[in-house]
Amino acid sequence: MSAESASFAVSWASEESTGTRALQKEQQLNRFLAEVERRALRIAEIGVRNRDEALDLVQDAMIKLVRNYADRNSDEWTPLFYRILQNGVRDWHRRQAVRNRVMVWFGRNKTDDEDYDLVAAAPDPIGRSPDEELQNAEAMDSLETAVRGLPLRQREAFMLRTFEGLDVAGTAVAMGCSEGSVKTHYSRAIHSLRDTLREHDEEA
Repeated sequence: MSAESASFAVSWASEESTGTRALQKEQQLNRFLAEVERRALRIAEIGVRNRDEALDLVQDAMIKLVRNYADRNSDEWTPLFYRILQNGVRDWHRRQAVRNRVMVWFGRNKTDDEDYDLVAAAPDPIGRSPDEELQNAEAMDSLETAVRGLPLRQREAFMLRTFEGLDVAGTAVAMGCSEGSVKTHYSRAIHSLRDTLREHDEEA
């Protein structure tokens, strides 16, 4: 994978599933991965604040989807993929927490947060003035900063519902929780983000 893309193609067909149907399934899965990779990388990068780690997490999620769920109906791939990805992000945070606790004992509990570049803002529609583009970029930066400050489960619910456009049921599958929990996490995230962004606007 390059630094700009998590491009990933699969050769899914096994000896028992060769032929035209298997080839069509493989092509369909490759199209799905190509369509989802950029959004998935954005979500993972915001989640872990490290582009290289995010690339690894997205690739790992794609590999696990192919290995375990390639034969599922295509409409199941999106929630399953994001569930795998979110599990990977959570595992990454758990590993980091253990590492940080260990490093404290050696007095080296430092991070590279100061050098971290914010995820590039979404491209602006053609025709915007430079001032409008700057305002939009600043708003996106503020939103992404606020999203990173959310508790993990609230951040997952917000990003899956808002960035990826999953419905409540699909988000519940991706997060591995009930639909009621999704609604609660999403509602709390929305209220928290509104308060945070309102404070930012007042300070600006």
